[in-house]
Amino acid sequence: MTTRYPFDIDSDPSLASARLSRRTALATAGGWLLTGCAMAARKTALDAVTYGRREDLMAWATEVAERRGFATDWTRELLSQARLVPQVQRLIAPPPAGAAKNWAAYRARFVEPVRIRAGVAFWRENERWLQQSEERFGVPAAMVVGIVGVETLYGRHMGTFRVIDALATLGFDYPKDARRDRSPFFRSELEALLAMGHAGSVDVLGLKGSYAGAIGMPQFMPSSVGRYAIDFDGDGRIDLHASAPDVIGSVANYLASFGWQRGAATHFAVAPPVETADRAVLLGPDIVPSFSAAEFAQRGAALEAAGREYTGPLALVELQNGDAAPSYVAGTQNFYAITRYNQSSYYALAVIELGRAVETVVAATR
Repeated sequence: MTTRYPFDIDSDPSLASARLSRRTALATAGGWLLTGCAMAARKTALDAVTYGRREDLMAWATEVAERRGFATDWTRELLSQARLVPQVQRLIAPPPAGAAKNWAAYRARFVEPVRIRAGVAFWRENERWLQQSEERFGVPAAMVVGIVGVETLYGRHMGTFRVIDALATLGFDYPKDARRDRSPFFRSELEALLAMGHAGSVDVLGLKGSYAGAIGMPQFMPSSVGRYAIDFDGDGRIDLHASAPDVIGSVANYLASFGWQRGAATHFAVAPPVETADRAVLLGPDIVPSFSAAEFAQRGAALEAAGREYTGPLALVELQNGDAAPSYVAGTQNFYAITRYNQSSYYALAVIELGRAVETVVAATR
C-alpha cells in the first residue's frame, strides 16, 4: 500500500499562465522545479524512516493477516504507518561488555525517598484493592506495590514512544551489533499489538509506551496484556493506564501465573561457600531454584535459621557490587517468579526491598 504524504509531487509545474512574461514563466517553472526536488528529497527521507515501502514488513503483514484472520488491507495500512526510531535502537543496547554491575547503586535508584513516599500514597489510596488481590491470588500487597514502583513510579513514567514504532523498529531493525538478535520476540509482540487493535481494545497508532514496547503502569508487553491483564474493578474493560485496581489485579495475576507460592518467603540470607568449586556448583543454575537447604549445607553455604527450615528448592543468587565484595541471597520460587517479570536478580531484589520499605512506612503510620 502506498504511503500518503501531505504534499503531491505529481503536480504539473508547466501550468503557468500564458499571460506571464517569458522571464516570469521561467522563474516560475524554476521555482516549481526546485520545490519538486525538495519535495522528492523529503519523500525519500520519509521513506527511510517509515515502513510502508519495506517489502519485508509488508510481506510479514500479509502473513499475520492470513494467520490471524485479519483483513490484509487493514493490517498493511496500520503497519505502513510505523516508523523506525533510532533512539529505540540506542536504548535497547546493553551496557558495554565488561561494565561492572553494582547492586548497591542499582538499589539506590529505586529504594529511595521519592518512590517510597509515592508508594505509600499508592498503597493508602488502593488498600482495599491490594487486600482483595492478596486474598485472591496470594501475592502480598508489598510485592505488587514494589513492581509498580520500580516499573513506572506509580504511573509517572509510562513511556512516550508509540508502541507500534518501538516494536516495528526492534522487530525489523534490531541493532546489528547487539549480543543476540531478539527481533523474533519483538515481531511476536508486534503481532500481539495488532491483535489488541483488531479486538478494539486499543488505538494501535495512538498507544504510547516504553522504548521496548511495554504498556501502562505495570509495563506489560502486548502479549502479557492478552494473557494476564484482568478487569479487576469490574467496569467491563481493562485499563492499565488509569485503573489502579486493574493494574493491581493484573500484576498479582501475572506473578500467580508464574508459580507464586502463597505465604512463602522470597529469599533468605546466606553466606556462600568458601570453596570456589562448591560456590560454582551452587551458582551454576543462576536464579533457577535447584538445591535443597541440605544441599546448600553440604556445599558449605550457611543459611539463616528460616532458610534451613525451608522445604522448597533454593538458588544461590550473586549480586555484584562493583569493586566491593558481592552480595548473596538464597532465592525461592517466589524470587524466581518476580524474575519472570524482568529476568534480573537485581530487579527482583529491588522490587522486594522497595515494597517492604513502603509497607514498613504504611504500618508505622496507621
